Amino acid sequence: MSENFDVIVIGGGPGGYVCAIRAAQLGLKAAVIEGRGALGGTCTNVGCIPSKALLQSSHLVDEANHAFAAHGIIVGKVEVDLAKMMARKDDVVKQNTTGIEFLLKKNKVAYLKGWGRISKAARDAHEVTVKDDAGKETAYVAKYVVLATGSDVTPLPGVTIDEKQVVSSTGALVLHKIPKSLVVIGAGVIGLEMGSVWRRLGAEVTVVEFLDVILPPMDGEVRKQMQRILEKQGMKFKLGHKVTAAKPGKDGVEVTIEPAKGGAAEKINAEVVLVAIGRRAYTQGVGLDVAGVTADKRGFVTVDDHFQTNVEGIFAIGDVIGGQMLAHKAEDEGVACAEILSGHASHINYDAIAGVVYTWPEVAGIGKTEEQLKEAGIAYNVGKFPFTANGRARANGDTDGFAKILADAKTDRVLGCHIVGPAAGDLIMEVAVAMEFGASSEDIARTCHAHPQLGEVVKEAALAADKRALHI
Repeated sequence: MSENFDVIVIGGGPGGYVCAIRAAQLGLKAAVIEGRGALGGTCTNVGCIPSKALLQSSHLVDEANHAFAAHGIIVGKVEVDLAKMMARKDDVVKQNTTGIEFLLKKNKVAYLKGWGRISKAARDAHEVTVKDDAGKETAYVAKYVVLATGSDVTPLPGVTIDEKQVVSSTGALVLHKIPKSLVVIGAGVIGLEMGSVWRRLGAEVTVVEFLDVILPPMDGEVRKQMQRILEKQGMKFKLGHKVTAAKPGKDGVEVTIEPAKGGAAEKINAEVVLVAIGRRAYTQGVGLDVAGVTADKRGFVTVDDHFQTNVEGIFAIGDVIGGQMLAHKAEDEGVACAEILSGHASHINYDAIAGVVYTWPEVAGIGKTEEQLKEAGIAYNVGKFPFTANGRARANGDTDGFAKILADAKTDRVLGCHIVGPAAGDLIMEVAVAMEFGASSEDIARTCHAHPQLGEVVKEAALAADKRALHI
């Protein structure tokens, strides 16, 4: 006889396991299905967490090679034990995945190991079948099913990923040696982060991007500043170009590129090629067709304002529904969905979700960009302040970048904030809280900030929105 649950979540990533935990906290009998063999999804296993571990390790290598001397710290030749670095990264991942499993047990959430699919859809009694690694199938019944299956690497026509010479972000996290040269296809978050890791460790990195800019969703001024900084660090860019072929061979990979707007093709040779052109919804084998769940033209599951699909009782959250493909966005959607299933009111303010690029310096943005405000015809004030004028940044030796606050010209309400600089991902959260409470730039400017700290850059940017910055 099938075991019954109030809610079954298919997918144990950030959105899925958080949704199940919150549902259990609210009194629902919840289960999570995950077939990877470890909880945490792409983010914890082959995304956010391992990449940040390598970014931290490679940042320390870069500091030792290029920054220690200025602090009076003299070191000899810096050597990298890549195997030990990778082992540390793997240990960080394991700590996180086992921690999530503990959280499920603590909250009495059932962990169903295997690949889940909707096998029958009926009001108040949806059947979900779980197939384990041995091929055994077990059916479960739930009043609610939440699809949290995440996303997968977007393929590039003409380029075959073998995870050896031509790799996705997954393969780029497990290279056995530092490549002499790396071509990154795509100048988005993943491409620049992984390109930074291997550039710091000694690879010559060339980034090929179809568009004429890097980090296309970001504020224009941020994009330009960040490109200059990365070029200064040694990263090369071929913008406005497309890759038409990547042929692996004994001597590396021959990459064929040509101008996006037409023109003569050229070839670039690299030891390794990283394909990082984006991610797509993962819905294969989930049973959308059986349940009659609809998806849009790009393959993302369509939902209403309460995360319900077109089929009653079947919901979806996270990357699989599109929007900002971020772990923290998926988590908040998981919480909101669980609260709605439990009869509570819940919502998400999508205008107050920050996006962060963990290069160094970091890049962070929240709310509207200048380009978006201009396109919408909204009058706004701009307040900017550079890290070069911040005492703590000078003391740290991290003066690249700036903070910029955009405020409504009539109401002074903060509409957006964009930061290039050290710890930008942490600094942006002050503005996230401000925007969640509908604060003005004056509110931030009037808040006393400790000195000396990097956060004073945000305060000064808020002051600058009213043309009264004090330290520049």
